[in-house]
Amino acid sequence: MIHIVDYGMGNLRSVQKAFEKLGVEAVVCTKASDLAEAEKLVLPGVGAFRDAIGHLKDQDMVRPIRDHIAAGRPFLGICLGLQLLFDVSYEDGEFEGLGIVPGKVVRFKEQPELKIPHMGWNSLHFAGSSPLFEGIPAGSHVYFVHSYYVVPDDDSVVAASTEHGTEFCSSITRGNLFATQFHPEKSQSVGLRLLKNFATLN
Repeated sequence: MIHIVDYGMGNLRSVQKAFEKLGVEAVVCTKASDLAEAEKLVLPGVGAFRDAIGHLKDQDMVRPIRDHIAAGRPFLGICLGLQLLFDVSYEDGEFEGLGIVPGKVVRFKEQPELKIPHMGWNSLHFAGSSPLFEGIPAGSHVYFVHSYYVVPDDDSVVAASTEHGTEFCSSITRGNLFATQFHPEKSQSVGLRLLKNFATLN
C-alpha cells in the first residue's frame, strides 16, 4: 500500500485518484504515526517552502520521513515534495529543508520573455537510467507549475532535466529515493506510467 503524506499543502486527492486509476491502493496520512509503517511513501505539495517545512515540523513528520528514506523504502517526492528534500531553499528568504539530498532550491533568473512561474507542458531529457522512467520515451512531455528549482551538489542524482531559460533538474533518483519537479498526476499517460513504475518497485 502507498501512503500519501498530508501536511496541509497540496491537492492530495488528485495524487490518490491517479493511483486508484491504476488499481493501486493509496491512503492519505495525517498523523506521523501512520508514516512509520508505510511500505511506500509519497510526499506531494504545492505552495511556499517556508510554510511546508513548518507544517512538517509542527506535525512531527520530519523524523518518520527521514527514517523511511534511510531504511531504503521507496519514496516519491512531487513538486514541492522534491524541493523539501534539499538542504536549503531561497524562496522569499533562506529556509532549512530536510537535508536528505545535498543542494539548494533557487528561483529562475529573470530573462526577457521568460515566463515565471514555469507553467505548462515541457519535455524531459534523461540523464541516465532510472526505474521511475522505465517505458517512458526520452523527450516525453509532462506538466510543470513552479518558480523555483533544485540544484543538487552531486550531479549523479539527476535523473532528468528540462529546459526553461536554463537547463534545470526536473527529477532525481538515489537508490529507492525518487522525486520529480513536475506533477505526474497531471501528466496524463506519461505520469500514470511513472506512478505505476513507482507502485511496482520492490
